[in-house]
Amino acid sequence: MSTPIKILIVEDEMIIAANISLQLTTLGYDIIGIVPRAEEAITCVKHDLPDIVLMDINLKGDLDGIDTVKRIQKEHEIAVIYLTANADETNFNRAKSTHPHAFISKPFKKLDLQRAIELTVDRLQQENNDNVEISSSVAESSPFMLSDCIFVRHNDKMVKVHINDIFYIEAERNYCRIYSKGKEYLLVITLKDMDEKLPNKHFLRVHRSFIVNLSQIDEIATSHIVIAKKAIPVSKTLKEELLKRLQTI
Repeated sequence: MSTPIKILIVEDEMIIAANISLQLTTLGYDIIGIVPRAEEAITCVKHDLPDIVLMDINLKGDLDGIDTVKRIQKEHEIAVIYLTANADETNFNRAKSTHPHAFISKPFKKLDLQRAIELTVDRLQQENNDNVEISSSVAESSPFMLSDCIFVRHNDKMVKVHINDIFYIEAERNYCRIYSKGKEYLLVITLKDMDEKLPNKHFLRVHRSFIVNLSQIDEIATSHIVIAKKAIPVSKTLKEELLKRLQTI
């Protein structure tokens, strides 16, 4: 990336935060802010979107670091590196559910932080390169939509997939995987673009990683739905829309 990587530090121990900032500034990174609370972190992200968030898990207040990341991820895709003095199994599993780029236990050495940042930057650069490659090929690979079916590229052919046969669609970074009756199809398209192309009558995005065929839902639980024996998470903000849509089909 040609411009400096922008990093937001969310850490309520200000001596630690200042030391991290000094080290990363010396290495050429752009520290856009140091904040101690979840609410300030969310506001900072809205005003100046960072490339990487260094997030202390054990923040004081109503939201800890993991909850804060979940709030941020509802609107933004940002690389996250967790910092924590409490690396127990529960916190680790909660943190893992947000797909962080790294996880550093306190106290950590300067080299541990430096390497975690460098590996994260490498991943961001690779994802950026993938986006460039995808944008050049997406025209020929994009699914072609009709009212009752879509045509998708599969083994160098355009294959017809009936709308009614699709169970759900899952995001895989910059790709989408369609799960249908008896077959799976990997498409070179983001879930956001796929959502814009699909007919609203049949499909609804229920989570940042999932679009579902409403007619294929077998069960509805508090935080997930079940389709073809697969438990699919449902975002709290989309649960009401899901229930509303189910009443009309």
